[in-house]
Amino acid sequence: MAVTQDMVQAALRSVMDPNLGKDLISAKQIKGIQIDGGDVAFNLELSYPGKSQLDGLRKAAITAVRGIAGVENVSVSASIKILTHAVQRGLKPMPNVKNIIAVASGKGGVGKSTTAVNLALALTAEGAKVGMLDADIYGPSQPTMLGITGRPQSEDGQIIEPMMGHGIQAMSIGFLIDEDTPMVWRGPMVTSALEQLLKQTNWQDLDYLVVDMPPGTGDIQLTLSQKVPVTGAVIVTTPQDIALMDARKGLKMFEKVGVPILGVVENMAIHICSECGHKEHVFGAGGGERMATEYGLKYLGGLPLDIRIREQADMGKPTVIADPDGDLANLYKEIARKVAIGIAEQSKDMSLKFPSIVVQST
Repeated sequence: MAVTQDMVQAALRSVMDPNLGKDLISAKQIKGIQIDGGDVAFNLELSYPGKSQLDGLRKAAITAVRGIAGVENVSVSASIKILTHAVQRGLKPMPNVKNIIAVASGKGGVGKSTTAVNLALALTAEGAKVGMLDADIYGPSQPTMLGITGRPQSEDGQIIEPMMGHGIQAMSIGFLIDEDTPMVWRGPMVTSALEQLLKQTNWQDLDYLVVDMPPGTGDIQLTLSQKVPVTGAVIVTTPQDIALMDARKGLKMFEKVGVPILGVVENMAIHICSECGHKEHVFGAGGGERMATEYGLKYLGGLPLDIRIREQADMGKPTVIADPDGDLANLYKEIARKVAIGIAEQSKDMSLKFPSIVVQST
């Protein structure tokens, strides 16, 4: 019996992508099936950065197709293709930046910046090209966390070259001022400075730009949310009632300006004693998960209150870099994949698909 496309597709429907909860055919991850007698070839193409997942999925696909009677050889190429997705109404995605992810919290002190940098590094580790914009003008922390020193270069005095740290393109007001210089600017000056950092940085072909938003839900945050073309937002909170109360305000702010919420990260969810291993819910239990359920959002995951996360970030080598195969890094990578999948499932940006129409009098 000759091997057919239908037979190959039927076999591949038995292979599930556990990250999507769909089979490879339903998820449209199989491209270009070619059959030549007993030889079958196709491409496995992920729509999200899943470098650590590719080999397992590829092997499972090969095993499934080899089970077809008449198949002798199976050749599978594996790749990742990240597309540009839609942003708020009235805005267009930036050139050279496919998707912007805002990482926000309703209040300070919940570990938003540490979560943002590890999220960016996890996306990079999973095969994406990533940038980081430190939007906290009053308290920039990304230069320290990324271990970057020095000043950015500008050939024409207008466009700034991003700084590089651990494979990430980065920009922060912290690169342009002395470390101990306080920023005593009013809201409009801050907003203007952030727009310049965003639009006058020479971002180079980014799949994702992670924006570490300033804490709170005031005028600065609202203006940024209205002017920056954001693909989706991640809300970071602790389980504590006070943090959750403020996190809900951040959530509502993004809803008002039409930015999709990609999910909720519960930071400091549990403390594990480094001496005896005792587990304790210092800030309460399950608050972030309850909040996600209440608003019909995706619960992206919980992160522990662990001294290593703080120490590694302070040293300029965040957890995903300091211990890339450790349990904590794997938690960040799992959250990063969920964020990227949430983006991949959104509507694609179609602005470049349509020709511009010019009406001329003749």
